[in-house]
Amino acid sequence: MSKFLQGTMILIVAGFITRILGFVNRIVVARVIGGEGVGLYMMAMPTLVLAITITQMGLPVAISKLVAEAEAVGDRKKVKKILVVSLAITGTLSLVFFPAMILLAPLLARTLFTDPRTYYPLIAIAPVVPIVAISSVLRGYFQGKQQMKPYAFSQLLEQIVRISLIAMCTKALLPYGIEYAAAGAMFSSVIGELMSLIYLLCMFQLKKSIKLRTKFFHYVKAGRETFTSLMRIALPTTGSRLIGSLSWFLEPIAVANSLAIAGVATSLATKQYGQLTGYALPLLMLPSFITYSLSTSLVPAISEAMAQKQTLLVEHRIQQAMRLSLVTGGLSVVVLYVFAEPLMQWMYGTSEATIFVKVMAPFFLFYYFQGPLQAVLQGLDLANAAMINSLIGAVVKLACIFALATQPSLGIMGAALAIAINTVLVTLLHFATVVKAVSCSIYAMEYMKAFLSMVAAGIVGYVSFHYSFAYLPLSLQTLASIIVTIIIYSLLLIIFQLIRREELAYIPGIGAFITKKKRK
Repeated sequence: MSKFLQGTMILIVAGFITRILGFVNRIVVARVIGGEGVGLYMMAMPTLVLAITITQMGLPVAISKLVAEAEAVGDRKKVKKILVVSLAITGTLSLVFFPAMILLAPLLARTLFTDPRTYYPLIAIAPVVPIVAISSVLRGYFQGKQQMKPYAFSQLLEQIVRISLIAMCTKALLPYGIEYAAAGAMFSSVIGELMSLIYLLCMFQLKKSIKLRTKFFHYVKAGRETFTSLMRIALPTTGSRLIGSLSWFLEPIAVANSLAIAGVATSLATKQYGQLTGYALPLLMLPSFITYSLSTSLVPAISEAMAQKQTLLVEHRIQQAMRLSLVTGGLSVVVLYVFAEPLMQWMYGTSEATIFVKVMAPFFLFYYFQGPLQAVLQGLDLANAAMINSLIGAVVKLACIFALATQPSLGIMGAALAIAINTVLVTLLHFATVVKAVSCSIYAMEYMKAFLSMVAAGIVGYVSFHYSFAYLPLSLQTLASIIVTIIIYSLLLIIFQLIRREELAYIPGIGAFITKKKRK
């Protein structure tokens, strides 16, 4: 159990720092190259994301699962086969997409983006494809071995290098034109990914017990069964992501048409949709790095237990994951609901989207369960079921947008409710699939204790903000009230034994403190 918990805590801490560094990165880019430069930078970004998604092809999850299974039974040859076949797949895909991005960049810039200046950021980002192709295999390998430190540190290193270079590159290239500065920002990302890959390669050399170059092509030729196993997990995982991307693409079209039927003017509809997706949803999804970290650790942990036929351990890990999702998601809901208005004002300088956050926050408790449940399904070799659940959710969401947002009394709130319905539905479908596959009890008392903790912490937070710290400036008032809320919530979790001492011991920093106290 220690590997699972320790790996999760390492990833949560690294994810939190990475998220902060990501915000710093956006601020630096915005201040140096301005709105127009950011526009060019962001226009090229979806191309990068799409290329990476196709090149990775869901392999990190598949590699993680298969390596964990092979390690559980001590099959080193199978681990080597998985790595060799995965490198062959990603290498072949990168050989196709890398030159394709360079050759198609002029055409994409002139036609799809309608701004020839996007050519330079597109060219600058192209080298990231082969880099990510290799690093994704190594990350999957370390995840499968439940060695999360190399994975976590590589993410931190990538962000640190990117931020260190971005100001220098953009300032140096800005005199040549805004498009060159945007390309400089993109190239900083490439160097960050390259340094991350070099670190992963060094860690692989230090920790490996496999010689990849020995009989490489022999393993590729003999890897048909391994290829099939990888694709059985990778394709549905990629399918789920593509369904999400397609649903995200169709969503604004459905919202715009629905609001037009409801009699909302085009300019107002655009503004309202921007408030929902640009202000409210990023805030609601901000804590997702916690559940992402949990999901990353869960796939190999469940796969290992299944390979060893330890069904009780599988159930125990699922229960532990659900409890961690509950306590972290519960805190997120409380903070977002109680402090929606000051957070919106502090982050965006406007509180217009507050109503969306308040309405959607309680439903988003289900969202914080969704990633870990999907990871459990992948670990149980039920990636196909997860993809079907995502497809059902996407169809229902679009149907609900047309059904609700066309009502003049609801308007854009209908779209917000449709997104909330999608979140709840997909999570419940994932949970039902998990329960059908493995025996999994629901401990109602734990959920009741968590609910009481949420209500109590929410009341204390509300009183702190509106009365105790009302004399402070808004930013300090909000920060002080949130800290009090977190402290009260954490104390209640410990009192109700929803967080246990041994689990706290795995948190970097806190763990060392607890261990010292225990020795005394």
